[in-house]
Amino acid sequence: MSKLWGGRFEQTASEWVDEFGASIHFDAQLVLEDIEGSIAHVTMLGEQHILTADEVVQIVAGLKTLAKKAQADELTFNVFHEDIHMNLEALLHEEIGPVAGKMHTARSRNDQVATDMHLHLKRRVLETIDGIEAVQTALYDHAAQNVESIMPGYTHLQRAQPVSLAHHLLAYFWMLERDKERFSDSLKRIDMSPLGAGALAGTTFPIDRHRSAELLGFAQVYPNSLDAVSDRDFILEFLSNASLLMMHLSRFCEELILWSSEEYRFITISDVFSTGSSMMPQKKNPDMAELVRGKSGRVVGNLMGLLTIMKGLPLAYNKDLQEDKEGMFDTVKTVQGSLSIMAGMIQDMTFHTETMKQATERDFSNATELADYLTAKGMPFREAHEVTGTLVRYCIDQRLYLSELPIETYQAHSKLIEADVYEALSPVTAVKRRNSYGGTGFDSVRIQLTEAKENLPTHA
Repeated sequence: MSKLWGGRFEQTASEWVDEFGASIHFDAQLVLEDIEGSIAHVTMLGEQHILTADEVVQIVAGLKTLAKKAQADELTFNVFHEDIHMNLEALLHEEIGPVAGKMHTARSRNDQVATDMHLHLKRRVLETIDGIEAVQTALYDHAAQNVESIMPGYTHLQRAQPVSLAHHLLAYFWMLERDKERFSDSLKRIDMSPLGAGALAGTTFPIDRHRSAELLGFAQVYPNSLDAVSDRDFILEFLSNASLLMMHLSRFCEELILWSSEEYRFITISDVFSTGSSMMPQKKNPDMAELVRGKSGRVVGNLMGLLTIMKGLPLAYNKDLQEDKEGMFDTVKTVQGSLSIMAGMIQDMTFHTETMKQATERDFSNATELADYLTAKGMPFREAHEVTGTLVRYCIDQRLYLSELPIETYQAHSKLIEADVYEALSPVTAVKRRNSYGGTGFDSVRIQLTEAKENLPTHA
């Protein structure tokens, strides 16, 4: 058996060399896209009278047979044929004979593989957007039920100010909305056809690249053949967007891990998304959240890998580009799996709102309320900040909280403080009053929910 490209060669490679150079182990995932691209290419060749009508019928029928076998997992690929393109051409030859060799007219594996990946990634990005919306829906559902549930808000992982639980959850909703927008915008670069660019310089055949692009549903055609076969920006952009998405999921998972601990007890993660210990029978570990957090590093690594591959490549195609696929496939699988886990885990999560509320009553997160109270009474904010800090220090020394100080102590520090200060120091009041746009006030959060719902599928 000779290579389909082997006419110029006198020697054949050892089996282990074929094994090292082959990509069929992973680019077999592109089988349906490769067949789809070939059908469009051959159809265009027929319309341009480069192939006869009978040749087109034979080749297309054979390709459709291979597609059915692929869907039924009935195709066997051979490392000797290196990649999905040569394997399919060899299989097509078995189906319809020598006419199969005409399928490659006016085409190179360089534009063929690029086309496959554009088709593949276009579909995967649309699926990823659906996955993001599933997580957003889970966040929205809990937020809608917890507008007036309050919890400690943190900066530097220290208690800062009380906030609405819904407000906290919606922060992640809007992060994911930006992720969704980035993926949606990236479709403009993914939805481009490199088919017909040839190896690097186009072809002498009178092909119609816009027609093959139309047949494949692409919105644009690469205007430069060199760029068409060597561009991997669209994959890098996907990996970059995926890294940002996984970073956002990882941040939320970090909070869920903390919140589910004995120290916080803010949430209970469903048993379905937890595991036990092989040694300690009391343990319930938030392993799925930890895995998503860990897998973010894997996705970022895939981005770094391809950036490193691309940074030194001259135009046009180089064999290094074979390394673009495994990271892309792995990222798709990792991201979509993580989104599915997150949607289910959030939806099934139990929030212990009373515990959260109690946490806001045993700290100094209402100190800003006292400073604002004094400022509203006419004291300059910087002076109010100083008075409040002094009172906090006094409370720490006396092992008290601000709400426990007698009015006489307050008035000894400022005559502006009256009995209504206790209402101002209430965590619920503190949250309720913060109704600036985007704030944690209950009315403001309800506005957020209305805006959030507009960004969800109609079933939300």
